[in-house]
Amino acid sequence: MRIGRASLRLPAPTIRLRLTLMYGLVFLVTGALLLTIGYELVRHNLNGGGSYRDEVRRLLGLPPPPGFSPGSFGARFADAFRAQLRADALHRLLVEYVVALGAMTIVSVAAGWLLAGRALRPLRDITATARRVSGENLGERISLKGPADELKQLADTFDGMLARLDAAFGSQRHFVANASHELRTPLAIMRTEVDVSLADPDATVEELRQMGEAVRETVDRCERLIEGLLMLARSEAATGREEPADLAALAADCITDLRARAREADVEVRDDLEPAWTRGEPALLERMIANLVDNGIRHNRPGGFLTVTTRSAGGRVLVTVANSGPRIDPDDAETLTEPFRRLDRGGGGFGLGLSIVRSVVVAHGGTLQIEAPEPGGLVVRIDLSALPPVTVTAVPTRTARVLTQS
Repeated sequence: MRIGRASLRLPAPTIRLRLTLMYGLVFLVTGALLLTIGYELVRHNLNGGGSYRDEVRRLLGLPPPPGFSPGSFGARFADAFRAQLRADALHRLLVEYVVALGAMTIVSVAAGWLLAGRALRPLRDITATARRVSGENLGERISLKGPADELKQLADTFDGMLARLDAAFGSQRHFVANASHELRTPLAIMRTEVDVSLADPDATVEELRQMGEAVRETVDRCERLIEGLLMLARSEAATGREEPADLAALAADCITDLRARAREADVEVRDDLEPAWTRGEPALLERMIANLVDNGIRHNRPGGFLTVTTRSAGGRVLVTVANSGPRIDPDDAETLTEPFRRLDRGGGGFGLGLSIVRSVVVAHGGTLQIEAPEPGGLVVRIDLSALPPVTVTAVPTRTARVLTQS
């Protein structure tokens, strides 16, 4: 019976076993070196014992022992006796050294096995957590306690990766749920228009044209909705590159693009823009400001105002967008960042504008504050970390964007 090569393959040694063998080998080599040096020193001292005794007698002025003149029988017998004693002592010392080295090597291997297991215990925790994690429990974390060593950094990195995966999966689930909920109505409208037209065998060209226009308008609405949902998912994931960005320049671009809409809505746009450099994805930051300006125009009143302010102070950059408009209950204002939350159904849009703003702010590590003043309208304040002035080398180029009504 032939045995395949794969069946003869031995399991790879674990890190714990390799560390234990390494500990044992290092102790064996160093112990053997130290014992060899000690053995040589003892042997050298023993071999020099006779000359040392004679030197002591000469220094003390003592005569040689009687009958121990050089070359005599007594001197040769004494030298042979001492040589035998030295050889026996060195042999016993060598045997004891070897036995001690072997015993201590065994002890060091056992201690190395225990120490390696204790040192690698965090790896077992990381492995166990990785095996338990799935798409349903991405909220689980290792939360390793202990000194800030390499294993602690590995566990913290793994926790950070789980947090990013959890956010990405949550964004995906959120996108699917929102898309399925919001697309149900326009799809039903298109199906109804098509079914009514097909059910009428005498439908005129004008009726078919009206059906086609209704379907086209619904398709455009679906496209805008999908684009808003994609932007929301992208802002929640925040996977773009980060680079220096001046929020004042981005706000000026947004105001320029939307000034025509503001004139049509009879809204006065005021700006007080000071350089406010931060680090992030310019496209998302520009969409954040554009959504605030767009919402301030859409949900305003004729003859109203819209103010955009940027500041940089204390290592932070501040963006404030305030607009006039109908009075909003403060409790309702706190819920405006939820997806598809609309207080004015006649204002158009899908209720995604402030949701995208909140996601962009959170992705860039900032804070968002919404206030509903007593006279009416909204005041939105965004706080982001400022970019150190020494890192600001050039003004970023204007980023391409599509301003959609979300």
